[in-house]
Amino acid sequence: MTQSPGSRVILHLDMDAFYAAVEIREDPRLAGRPLIIGHRGRRGVVSTCSYEARKFGVRSAMPSVTAERLCPGAVWLPGRMPLYAAVSRRIRRVLDEFTPIVEPLSIDEAFLDLTGVVAGLGGGSRRLRPVTTLEDGAAVGRLLKDRIRHDERLTASVGVAPNKFLAKIASDLEKPDGLVVLPIEAVPRRLWPLPVERLWGIGPRTAPRLHAAGLHSVGDLVASPAALLDRLVGPGTADHLRALARGQDDRTVESDRGSKSISEERTYGEDLRDPDVIDRALLARAEGVARDLRREGLVARTVRLKVRTGDFTTFTRARTLPDPTDLTEVIVEAARALLRDRIPLGQQGVRLLGIGVGGLQPVSARQSTLFVDSREDRARRAARATDSVRARLGEAAITRARLLRPPRPVRRTSPPRKP
Repeated sequence: MTQSPGSRVILHLDMDAFYAAVEIREDPRLAGRPLIIGHRGRRGVVSTCSYEARKFGVRSAMPSVTAERLCPGAVWLPGRMPLYAAVSRRIRRVLDEFTPIVEPLSIDEAFLDLTGVVAGLGGGSRRLRPVTTLEDGAAVGRLLKDRIRHDERLTASVGVAPNKFLAKIASDLEKPDGLVVLPIEAVPRRLWPLPVERLWGIGPRTAPRLHAAGLHSVGDLVASPAALLDRLVGPGTADHLRALARGQDDRTVESDRGSKSISEERTYGEDLRDPDVIDRALLARAEGVARDLRREGLVARTVRLKVRTGDFTTFTRARTLPDPTDLTEVIVEAARALLRDRIPLGQQGVRLLGIGVGGLQPVSARQSTLFVDSREDRARRAARATDSVRARLGEAAITRARLLRPPRPVRRTSPPRKP
């Protein structure tokens, strides 16, 4: 399993059933029960689920009605994205301690390039020497897993390999809580028996064509005549798939330090029609995006609004701001203007609503002005105070009054007395 000089050590870390695991950590009574994170009903979708629910066939992105049929006894929770995002940020800070080259794929998984880094950076001084072999990478993987288990009481699965594709395959082979090293020489034994769908680039349209030609496993694809695969998917795609099937992948791990956008969106179980409810939803999304900007020390020049109506028509509109910002008030006003002026809702309700920002730059790049806008100054001071409270007491410690749910009207059980 040793490597030749110049070869890479790539680690892929994937949190195990992340949203569900965080909820179980927060409420241990959920442990051992089938748990589904998502919204029930004909328009709902499963975000993720516990391994107990997966035994019934429930999967991420599955329609909720299908999940309810497969696992009628499951516990359903709507999910708490601010909590999951806060946990993800803490885990990301741990990853940054081990290597400066981290490429997040989503809120719960990332690639790390460990090639040449000093093993033990995040775990004391037990292995203070450069990572040069996959065995070294596995040692770092154990340190990472132990650190996350200690700090967050969560488990992660790790794959270590000489490239990104094999590292991602490896992290999924022994879930949950797995640690798999996948060198090139193990490709025939561990990769070739897997279904062809495990190769990047084979999706629901390509897979049936391969199956019809008798290509069901990665090994079938490797053994097939070159002309057959060329005819089925085209020469360019065929070359790509053959390289992956042999365990070859030259792509580098790309650090996200030059983040290009931040966004937040929600899909609603019932269409939003009340203008006041839609406006509160806009405010909530703007608040989340602005909070992320301030956490990252960034300001944004562009605001984007995404709206999907009940008939599945999707609108995406953008506006460039006069000055870059990290304030909720500025972002939500731009989003309100886009909704009012550039999105013809007609009689349709809002099924999905999202706000994103782009044109990001460090907050230090924001130009100071001689004439201070008093409203912006008040908003900035309020944002700093709010961020301080949340940093000390948690995300739910403080919220805007406008985002609180209005009290339900009291139902009278008998007619009021006449005066």
